[in-house]
Amino acid sequence: MKVYMMTDLEGVCGVLGFDQWAVPEGRYYDEAKRLLTLEVNAAIEGFCAAGATEIDVIDGHGHGGINQLLLDRRAGYLRGPWPGPYPLMMDESYDVMAFVGQHAKAGTPCAHMAHTGMFSVLDYEVNGLSVGEYGLYTMCGETMGIRTIFGSGDEAFAQEAQALTPGVETVSVKRGINPGSGDECSAEGYRQKNNGARHMHPERARELIRAGAEQALRRFAEAPETFAAIGMRPPYRKVVKYRSVGANPAYTLIRENERCLIELLNTYT
Repeated sequence: MKVYMMTDLEGVCGVLGFDQWAVPEGRYYDEAKRLLTLEVNAAIEGFCAAGATEIDVIDGHGHGGINQLLLDRRAGYLRGPWPGPYPLMMDESYDVMAFVGQHAKAGTPCAHMAHTGMFSVLDYEVNGLSVGEYGLYTMCGETMGIRTIFGSGDEAFAQEAQALTPGVETVSVKRGINPGSGDECSAEGYRQKNNGARHMHPERARELIRAGAEQALRRFAEAPETFAAIGMRPPYRKVVKYRSVGANPAYTLIRENERCLIELLNTYT
């Protein structure tokens, strides 16, 4: 059983805000990487207890989010050129996909540091379905027969994942406290809007992640049909709405592809 584990930094318990925690110049950036790596290790423990034979950890945070010296030695570490093209080093050899440290999509009320790729994105639709990073990576996996079984992050992300892929095992480690979509914000304003959250203790979060990962893989081994797919089908059309950035006005990008979702996602202009 081979696991593809996508990671991000903003959905980690104890990571409190973007500018101080999620960028290299931030005062607590190294601590944020430590907290993420410990959550990843908890998921690795759970997956191994459930019979995983190979686990690859994909460092999906733009500036990097994993401390390799602390990473469980049973896992591989994948980090390619960034920003890299979809499907981010994924291939058909993986059986299942998991997410650790994931945040909700742009525009989600009461979400902690919600965004989709960048804070400049207002909304991202594929075939009329509004999705965030979870949805985009999950759709890539589905084109290769890989089912998403687990995700941990803030409460709004957990609700998003369950709505997109019913049956997915989720763990909520914190809850955003700022209401409103923030659609009225510029990219700069939206970057600051959702920094407030109520966090559980990080050790408790890791306990829940370990248990959730184990439960997810055991259930997949016994009843894979209980994990739903998004089920996107060609032809594909994406509509990406962008916020204003500085003096640059808001705009919308529309692109189509008759056959290949991954090619479409890699079209940025």
